Amino acid sequence: MGKKRALVAVMHKVVIAMWHMLSNDVTYHDLGGDYFTRLDPERAMHRLARQANALGYTVRFDPIEAA
Repeated sequence: MGKKRALVAVMHKVVIAMWHMLSNDVTYHDLGGDYFTRLDPERAMHRLARQANALGYTVRFDPIEAA
């Protein structure tokens, strides 16, 4: 049941995307691999810190000064 459920979920996402494209008369536009990072950089930073901690590393983020 798990594989079929996943397949139906993916098909649902495709149908939703197609509906939005057809109803708004727009072409497909890929959001990109860094979409969620651009959407919420703070959350992405915390996610990276959690992943590094899970691997046994301690990380520190310092902002880059504007030139």
